[in-house]
Amino acid sequence: MSTTARAQKAPDTRGPVRKLLTSFGFQILAALVLGIAAGLIGRQLGATAENPTGLSATLDTIGSSYVTLLRAAVVPLIFTAIVASISNLRRVQNAARLAGQTILWFAITAFIAVIIGIVLGLVIQPGNRAGDGLEPGDPYTVGTWWNFLLGLIPQNFLGLTVSTSPGAVEGTFSSNVGFNILQVIVVAAVVGIAALKAGKKAEPFLIFTESLLKVIQRVLWWIIRIAPIGTFGLIGSAVIKYGWEKLASLGWFAAAVYIGLALVLFVVYPVLVRTHGLSIKQYFSGVWPAVQLAFVSRSSIGTLPLTERVTERNLGVPRSYASFAVPLGATTKMDGCAAIYPAIAAIFVAQFFGIELNFVQYLLIVIVSVVGSAATAGTTGAVVMLTLTLSTLGLPLEGVGLLLAIDPILDMGRTAVNVAGQALIPTIVAKREGILNEELYNAPREGLPFADDSGDDEGTPEADTSSDKEPVGAR
Repeated sequence: MSTTARAQKAPDTRGPVRKLLTSFGFQILAALVLGIAAGLIGRQLGATAENPTGLSATLDTIGSSYVTLLRAAVVPLIFTAIVASISNLRRVQNAARLAGQTILWFAITAFIAVIIGIVLGLVIQPGNRAGDGLEPGDPYTVGTWWNFLLGLIPQNFLGLTVSTSPGAVEGTFSSNVGFNILQVIVVAAVVGIAALKAGKKAEPFLIFTESLLKVIQRVLWWIIRIAPIGTFGLIGSAVIKYGWEKLASLGWFAAAVYIGLALVLFVVYPVLVRTHGLSIKQYFSGVWPAVQLAFVSRSSIGTLPLTERVTERNLGVPRSYASFAVPLGATTKMDGCAAIYPAIAAIFVAQFFGIELNFVQYLLIVIVSVVGSAATAGTTGAVVMLTLTLSTLGLPLEGVGLLLAIDPILDMGRTAVNVAGQALIPTIVAKREGILNEELYNAPREGLPFADDSGDDEGTPEADTSSDKEPVGAR
C-alpha cells in the first residue's frame, strides 16, 4: 500500500498569539473553562434543572442545538461510511487479515479494560460506600440478548422507528421518529457486501456513495468547526443541571469509573503504543483533537469524521484501511461504555443490594463486555450495556436508576476513552502489518485541523486516496 510524498506547505507566518487563538485544542479548552464559569454563575443565580432561568435556558439551547446538528448527520454518515469502507477493502491487500486483526485487537483491549473494571470494583467497593438517600429507579431503556438479536433484523430499509406516547393534554398523543442505528449498520453492511459481489456493475453506485460520503463529511467539518460554541453550552448546562453535589452520594462510584478510564487511557494504551515501537507523545498529540471533541459531545459517531481524519493524517494509517477500521470501531469499539463502566456498575449494584457475586458471574461480565459491544450501537450505549450485563447476571435492573443522575458526567470520560481506542487499534494493526506511515506518525503536529479543508478534494484521485497529508491539530 503505497503513499505519495507530502505536499510542501508554505511557511506559517502567524505569530504565537494568533497560533494559540486559532488552535482547535485551545478553543475547546477555553470553551470548557468558560462553560464551567457560566454554569457556576447560573447556579449562583438560582438556576437548577427544575428551576431554569434565562441563562440556563440559553446554555441548554446552545448545547442541545449542537448535539442535534451532530445527530442529524449520523444516519447518512453511518450508511455511506460503512458501504464505502467495505468497498474500500477491495483495494487493500490481505483485507480479510486486516479485518480479523482489527476485531481481535478490539477484543483484546476490551478484555483488559473489563478486568481493570472488575478489580477496581472489588478494591474500591463503591456499592458499599454509597451515600444515603439513594433510591432505586426504573431504567428508561433495557438491553437483553434477545432484544439485541431481534434488533439485528431491519424493520425497513432506513431503520426507521416510530414511538408514540400520551401528550400533555388528555386525549392527545405525540409521536417521535427515530432511527435504529444497529439496523442501519446491518443494512449498510449488507448493501456494501452486495455491491462488492456485484463487481463492475456496482462501480457507479460505489462511486456515488463515496462522493456522497465526502459531501456529508464536509457538512460535518462545518459542524465540528463550531464545536467550541457547542462545548460552551453543553458544559455550562451540565454544571447547572447536575452540579458537583450530585457526585456526593455516588462519589466513590464516579471515582472508580474515572480511575479505570484513566488507567486505560494513560497506562494501557501507552503500553500498547510503546510495545509496538511507536512514540507515546506522538500518539497523544495526534489523537487529542478527536478525544477533546468526544469528551464534550459524548458521541463516538458524531466524532467519527474527526477520528478518521486524525487517524489518517496524524497517526499515518492508510486511508483505504482507516476508512474501514474507524467506522467499525465507532460502532463496536467501546472500552469506556462497554467494558469499564458496566463492570464497575454491575459490581456496584450487587454490593448495594447485598448480593454476593461468584466466579461464574464475574466470568459472565468479561464475556458480555468482550462480545456485547455491538448491543450498544443503537442508543446511548452505556445504559443499554449495563442493563444487558445486569440481566445476564440476574441482578435487579432497578439498580440502573441509582446511577442515571450522574450518567452524563461519566459519559464524557467514557466517550473520550472510546474514541482514543478507536484510533489506537487501526494504528497498531497498521504497524504490525507494515503499512503504517511512520514518517507521518512522527511528523510535527503543525497547522490547523481544517486548514487544508478547502482543497481536500482537489487534485488527482491518487492524491486524494493518500493518507500523507499535513498533520492535524497543533498542540
